[in-house]
Amino acid sequence: MKIRTILADNHPFVLLGVRAALEMHASVTIVGEAATPTSLIKLLQRTPCDVLVTDLTMPEASGAAEDGLDLVRRIRPCWPLVRIVVMTALTNSAILRAIVSDGVVSALSKMETMDELWQAIEAGGRGDVYVGRSIIEALAQPGDEACDLPPVSRLSRRQAEVISMFVRGQSISEIADVLGCHRRTVTRQKREAMAKLGVANDPGLFAYVRAHGVYGS
Repeated sequence: MKIRTILADNHPFVLLGVRAALEMHASVTIVGEAATPTSLIKLLQRTPCDVLVTDLTMPEASGAAEDGLDLVRRIRPCWPLVRIVVMTALTNSAILRAIVSDGVVSALSKMETMDELWQAIEAGGRGDVYVGRSIIEALAQPGDEACDLPPVSRLSRRQAEVISMFVRGQSISEIADVLGCHRRTVTRQKREAMAKLGVANDPGLFAYVRAHGVYGS
């Protein structure tokens, strides 16, 4: 029986490449593709599948950031029989650990080979979990414990304020008004804070905050 697979990523070329690679395996059939969290949920509601292969940092069509970990946690109880394979470019150990911590979700780095993706999908088809070698190596790094320091301890007071307000839904302009500074200053502080936290974009920032359970919701 073929493994019915849904692909979700906001980069069209990623979807194209993954589809092309998986179509070489006769035991996999791609039953749908999604580029945003909302479209993925709608696709799952109408399309039976066995394995979901999804990026962790897909923004909405509006550009609004979606918490990838929260998305996975929303999907799991609604579709308990669907095995989830997360493909991510994130390297932060806290986020990676949050993905694999319960032993239910498979995880791969986007640097892995397509052969590893196939192994993860095959494992999902059997009801098993697969963790890629790059993920295992990232979690085993000697400096891993240092990466688990609370985010607040790594940021300046102002950087922590900016991040706290941003993840609670305030815009850059609103934060600038509250703090009494220019938008460019807030943007710079946010960028520097994200660099310290090891995240490259807003979805990655939301995933980091969710993984650490800080700053509220």
